Amino acid sequence: MSVTMCQTMGFVISALGFAGIIAATGLDMWSTQDLYDNPVTATFQYQGLWRSCVRQSSGFTECRPYFTILGLPAMFQAVRALMIVGIVLGAIGLLVSVFALKCIRIGSMEDAVKAKITLTSGIMFIVAGLCAIIGVSVFANMLVTNFWMTTANMYTGGAISGMGGMGGMQTLQTRYTFGSALFVGWVAGGLTLIGGVMMCIACRGLMPEETNYKAVSYHVSAKSPGYKTSVYEDKSKKSIYNESRRSEDGKSYPSKYDYV
Repeated sequence: MSVTMCQTMGFVISALGFAGIIAATGLDMWSTQDLYDNPVTATFQYQGLWRSCVRQSSGFTECRPYFTILGLPAMFQAVRALMIVGIVLGAIGLLVSVFALKCIRIGSMEDAVKAKITLTSGIMFIVAGLCAIIGVSVFANMLVTNFWMTTANMYTGGAISGMGGMGGMQTLQTRYTFGSALFVGWVAGGLTLIGGVMMCIACRGLMPEETNYKAVSYHVSAKSPGYKTSVYEDKSKKSIYNESRRSEDGKSYPSKYDYV
């Protein structure tokens, strides 16, 4: 797979995952009423991160926002925070990754700079995907815990209040199970995580290859007479003196160096 294709696919997958995280955060069906063994079917209740809704059998739906912040459970607020952090990081990573695409040339931006930007956006996508997955998983764990606690209270309360031959009778309580928003959040977080990993892999291919030159040192032997400084200087003096003798009257005169 080429670097450009890997980077482009990572960008597209991350963008789809980011859109899914936004959709999951805004959906109201994080938890839905469990209709199993429930005789009351005239109303259907479901809850989201921001409001709770009731849908009647006639088709009329009424939603009520949560008008409190401090009154909500701490884990519920933590899920909200994780989803918001995932959206913010995904938005920043998506904006940054546009400038890092290899198929888009912006000014004289070098490949090394694009590689660094690609790595930064990939890390942001990975963290955003992890935030979404952790937030949805924490909410799902809350649902599972409340579901079994409610189920135990239903039978325990019936047994206590059913003295005199009516023991074991269930009390009517509302139980909640997984909603569609949880599955959307899991898939969206996974897509964002995969896209971020692909962006990080593409970063290695964008880095320019460094050329390694092997340094070779040359050592001059001191025993070689051809490289002695004194011999070279004597020859230079001889040639200069002879040239000066010839240049005076155009004739060549013998010098003492000619007999050496």
